[in-house]
Amino acid sequence: MSAAPMHRYLGADGARDPYTPFVGCCAATVEHYDLDLDYDVEDNGLEARAVLTCRALRDTDRIELDLTELAVTDARVSGGGLGGLLGPRKVGVQHRGSRLVLTLPRPVAAGESFVLTVAYEGYPESLDGPWGEIGWAELDDGVLVAGQPTGSSTWFPCVDHPSHRATYRVSVHADADYEVVVHGELESVAERDGERHWVYTSRVPLPPYLATVQIGPYRRSELAGSRVPQYLVCSKKRQKKAEKTFADQGRMLEAFTEWFGPFPFPSYTVVVVDESLEDPFECFACSVFGKNQLGTDWEEQRLVAHELAHQWFGNSLVLASWQDIWLNEGFASYAEWVWSEASGGKPARWHAEKAHRTLSKMRQDLVIGDPGQVRLFDDVVYVRGALTVHALREALGEEAFRGMLRGWVAAHRDGWVSTAGFREHLRSWAPPQRWAELDGLLDAWLLRPELPALSAPARR
Repeated sequence: MSAAPMHRYLGADGARDPYTPFVGCCAATVEHYDLDLDYDVEDNGLEARAVLTCRALRDTDRIELDLTELAVTDARVSGGGLGGLLGPRKVGVQHRGSRLVLTLPRPVAAGESFVLTVAYEGYPESLDGPWGEIGWAELDDGVLVAGQPTGSSTWFPCVDHPSHRATYRVSVHADADYEVVVHGELESVAERDGERHWVYTSRVPLPPYLATVQIGPYRRSELAGSRVPQYLVCSKKRQKKAEKTFADQGRMLEAFTEWFGPFPFPSYTVVVVDESLEDPFECFACSVFGKNQLGTDWEEQRLVAHELAHQWFGNSLVLASWQDIWLNEGFASYAEWVWSEASGGKPARWHAEKAHRTLSKMRQDLVIGDPGQVRLFDDVVYVRGALTVHALREALGEEAFRGMLRGWVAAHRDGWVSTAGFREHLRSWAPPQRWAELDGLLDAWLLRPELPALSAPARR
């Protein structure tokens, strides 16, 4: 069993995540978001209402949410005896920077459920922080939302930490000339008076950073090659090149299913925006690529594999704390090597040796099991994380490693994960006399800056 449930609602004891101490809520969690967004693409104007179904984590009359820049026009509370004879009651509102503080008309007890309704409006924009610009980004013709790790507050009020997860219903009103993609499954599209009304739902709880909205002059098509429905959303001028880029994605999905277990969501969507991006990024059951990341060479194909693998590692298995980011990026990076091997390319060992040579020439100053706030997404976290996974493969042997990997995914599907929980899971796949050896292996790769040697494969 993983230790992650102990930290499920980080902040409930008053201690915030040191990686993101400026976000989150210590008093309550949100269990469902119902968002209604009316968006004007031409002027980037947003009028919205968020209905948050909440549960108190301790006795409190003060709820803190994350909401950046957008102006709150009304805030009310109901449920649990908090409403009045005339319906929901107004709550006190203080909004400074990215922190929205709501004062309830009376305290709620730990475990008590209540509903917050927040109306807000404005012109959403990106949030500039230690990791560059994140959140809502206005494109030349449309919108891109990249929420990781704390950018969701740029478009809706939330508890923006991965240890707080919720289900969603999102409706978007936008010009009929635009395609709208939201995390989750498309429930309906209705057109009226030159506008389309899109409704998406996600019944699997997810952290706010995986929530997204993508809007553009796109068209949607279905990709073949997998038992899981796959969709491509891009502009007409990108269609042919995008189809070639993602032509093998179905085979990737089938290969990863053999390695990691069943695809965790009902479908998978890739969006290609008409602008260049520094990196593609994953969302819930969706990934987003820039026009510069299309192609059939290994460099582009490894990115396709990486973002697809995140649907297992990061989206289904969710971090309890950002400190354990290697569990997301290390496994997704290793999946690139898995695909190379499965598709008849270079074996994982070849990639591991090449990566090890590259790291050996670099300064050894990063502990990937605790990389710190600024270096959370450092390339070393990705590459050394993949090498850690490969070291386990060679230590355990092929059969035990693949069983361990599938077991890890199955045991924590739609749940939280942590390094401590992974250590415990790893022990269940090895005899007790090897526990100290495997703990030492993880310590060397995760907790020390010096680069360990790449050992020879185990003989089984």
